[in-house]
Amino acid sequence: MKMAKPFLKWAGGKTQLINNIHSALPDDVIVENFTYIEPFVGSGAVLFRMLNNFPQIEKAVINDINEDLINTYRTIASNPADLIAVLGELQKDYHTLEEKKEEKKEYYYARRAQFNARTTDNTTQAALFIFLNRTCFNGLYRVNRLNQFNVPMGSYKRPTICDSENIWAVSEALQKVKILCGDFEATLNYAGTETFFYFDPPYKPLSQTSSFNSYARNEFNDTEQTRLRDFCEKLDRRGHKWMLSNSDVKDHNPENNFFDDLYSGFLISRVKARRNINSDSAKRGKLNELLITNYEYEPIAQTL
Repeated sequence: MKMAKPFLKWAGGKTQLINNIHSALPDDVIVENFTYIEPFVGSGAVLFRMLNNFPQIEKAVINDINEDLINTYRTIASNPADLIAVLGELQKDYHTLEEKKEEKKEYYYARRAQFNARTTDNTTQAALFIFLNRTCFNGLYRVNRLNQFNVPMGSYKRPTICDSENIWAVSEALQKVKILCGDFEATLNYAGTETFFYFDPPYKPLSQTSSFNSYARNEFNDTEQTRLRDFCEKLDRRGHKWMLSNSDVKDHNPENNFFDDLYSGFLISRVKARRNINSDSAKRGKLNELLITNYEYEPIAQTL
């Protein structure tokens, strides 16, 4: 069977760090049956790595506050055939316009308006979500205060919009996953005796002009980052192991100790990742990112 992989492009996705994350997993938890909880699922790179490699996962729980994202996960889990049919039509229409620049642009913005109207059924809405993700600028997901997706069209000529084989694989993998939509703290209700949490929250922007975390109407600001730290401390007191990823703000300002101070009681590691979403090409490339855990582990050597 084909292994499930992320079905979305995602700013800050964890494909670049997946080997570092895998090597940093807590051995004493994952050796036996355990519960895996991911309160900010995003594109699911870590989720699918866990499901593909750890059959001893007894229960998996994912969550995100982004209702459009969660609707897409739920649709793939429950209705993959109809989703593939709609995606196939969108792909055929879009590829037909490959040499018709203006018509292609009109088609993209018409589908964006249709998505923002939110009057279609859940399956069509999920298909539009994937379509926009595969055809918009750099695969970003960004909404305004009215919850309207506002990313412009990208420059891809013939993007893969309907990857039917992977959608079937993802649907199969999601059959053992509880899919939630809400605040990250609610996931604690699903923790068992042996539970591992992986957190990939909206990243703290490295500068005023580099924020890509507006994928929900309410910004995940410093107050929310602090609330997440408090939640991690609660998990630690209850004996649950956790790992958290975030941007390394020291890359932009070596004097910025925000995360070093916030998580001073835990293990903070810095790892390299390639990031290509900055509008300034000179600022793309290798950046430090943080892996923070409430347990010790042996970091692997960087391969970037």
